[in-house]
Amino acid sequence: MKANNDAGASATGDGLLITNLGTPAAPTASAVRRYLAEFLGDPRVVEIPKLLWYPVLYGVILPLRGMRSAAAYRSVWTHQGSPLLVQSQVLTDGMAQALPTFRVALAMRYGEPSISRVLDAMNADGGLRRLFVLPLYPQYSATTTATAFDAIADVLRGWRRLPELRFLADYHDDDGWLDAAAGSIRQYWEAKGRGEHLLFSF
Repeated sequence: MKANNDAGASATGDGLLITNLGTPAAPTASAVRRYLAEFLGDPRVVEIPKLLWYPVLYGVILPLRGMRSAAAYRSVWTHQGSPLLVQSQVLTDGMAQALPTFRVALAMRYGEPSISRVLDAMNADGGLRRLFVLPLYPQYSATTTATAFDAIADVLRGWRRLPELRFLADYHDDDGWLDAAAGSIRQYWEAKGRGEHLLFSF
């Protein structure tokens, strides 16, 4: 996957990697099983010894949940693809416009576009000098934030020259993020009207 803003970023060597959890490649049982195998096979997500967990994962969970989860994905899938991937890319494109001198790219921890493929594309010319990582999880969790860091570290382990790395671990109490979240809710209310209750989590 090609990083955004390649031309302008070549001189600066600054990169912004935006990460999200991931999504199946398609709303099919086989694609969902592949995604769940990667996701639930991560020891950060399920902290059970593989010797005990893998027979359950591959013998029970994947065969049973593949079809059922695929139906759930089909119910929200759009003609553009996975809503999570589509909306994450919209955000990434906006960040690329706001940071014209950066190489800006989106990667998923599980599935595609993978962190390894995206990072290698960002550094295809060997000129990446500073890498800023923005996980799309406001609150820190080992099952989301830390596992993204693990995957990035695995890639960098194979690079001869390492970029300066800045990793944003959490921002749930940042005033700027809270104001942006509140503003987004207000905009939705103005466009769609207010319901009886507001439920959101982060």
